[in-house]
Amino acid sequence: MKLLNDIPASFWALFRSPNREVYIEALLRINEEYEYSNYFLSREMCIQVLGDYFSRKRLRIQQEEQEDELDVLEPPATRVLNWLIKTQWLKKLDDFHSFTINIVIPDYSSVFITAFERLIKGGDDETEVYIQNIYANLFSFINDKRAGTGLLNTALVNTKRLNKVLQELLHNMDKFFTSLLEQDSYSGLLKEHLDGYVEEIVKKKYHLLKTSDNFYMYKADIKKWLNELRENYDFLEQAAARGGNNITAGDLVKILDDIDRGFDAIERRIANMDKEHTKYIRVTVSRLYYLLNKEDDTKGVILQMFQILSKMEDPEPGIKKIGNQLNLSYQEIISEKSLYKKRKPKEAFKENLQAEKLEEDLSAEEILKLNKVKARYSKEEICSFVEERMENGQAVIGEDGIHTDQEFEKLILAYDFSVKKESPFYVEKETEEGDMVTNGAYRYPRLTFTRRK
Repeated sequence: MKLLNDIPASFWALFRSPNREVYIEALLRINEEYEYSNYFLSREMCIQVLGDYFSRKRLRIQQEEQEDELDVLEPPATRVLNWLIKTQWLKKLDDFHSFTINIVIPDYSSVFITAFERLIKGGDDETEVYIQNIYANLFSFINDKRAGTGLLNTALVNTKRLNKVLQELLHNMDKFFTSLLEQDSYSGLLKEHLDGYVEEIVKKKYHLLKTSDNFYMYKADIKKWLNELRENYDFLEQAAARGGNNITAGDLVKILDDIDRGFDAIERRIANMDKEHTKYIRVTVSRLYYLLNKEDDTKGVILQMFQILSKMEDPEPGIKKIGNQLNLSYQEIISEKSLYKKRKPKEAFKENLQAEKLEEDLSAEEILKLNKVKARYSKEEICSFVEERMENGQAVIGEDGIHTDQEFEKLILAYDFSVKKESPFYVEKETEEGDMVTNGAYRYPRLTFTRRK
């Protein structure tokens, strides 16, 4: 808590400032130069670093409460540096021997700057670093007679850190599912998947844990060493004696058990990641298929219809309008299968199964009827059926319009095709229910097809 008590009250002004992004970028640039400095950074060097960086960007800095009119007139680099010093994110030290002013980064600021770097740039691949550290610590503890018990504590800390990284990764998967639903175009969703999920999750975390020389390469050896150490109690007593600080062999056994449980937890989290990864890929493929075929797919059209209704304040008129215009010619819509069937109890199922009788053999005529091949018509044949009957851009299908089964089927398909966008014609006016045409064995409404302009 000592470092937290060192933070002045003015330090927190950065998070309330409208210019916080500019200040964070300035701190990162100064810290980057600070790492390569032999001793201190002079004030002139900081201004030069910030000036070179800000010259490549267009900045708009709003006036702060701590600034006066003279501060606002300063160049951007000097103005930003003065504000960071005033709020004590940076400190200045006067070197009277060389007559220079040096800039230093306080310890508490260094902690926050490191956090800014992780938030902006992302950290190193922690999964690889931690699993290798656990392996190296246990290997040294077993084979180096000078090694102390601190290696076991370090291995336990890295095991906990690796578990935390995997847990955070697993709990942050929901943002990728949310981004899927926010994309309304095929290209946008594909870019989000490749640049977001594949780059951030698959390549940096998931891929390393599953396919490269990481967790499963070291896991078998680490498990074997943990079992051997727990059984070799004499070795643990000698190691505890080297460690000092009143550490006993029982304490070391407890640390070994915690590491073992940590590795079991890692395996469970990886298994959960497998489930989430499979679920994400399945949802992505379904979403891509929907965005690619939503105009022609029945489910896609119905989904759009529900989205339109959900945005209406009073959906009742919209429901009635959709009911009047709804096309019920698709076989998957007109079906005897209900959307939901109540499950019967097991006893009823068993009774029906026992009472089931073998059906009688079908006759030759019935078999031929079931296996009758129905005619399939292309779009060109359907369009030509309407075009042949058009006069002055219209084709009226009346009493003498249909004479064969093939023409009757083409009429149904033409009406179904007319509601689509790519159709070259549309039904201009549908007749009332009473205005039906009866032509021998065929009965159909009087339809007028009009060529699209």
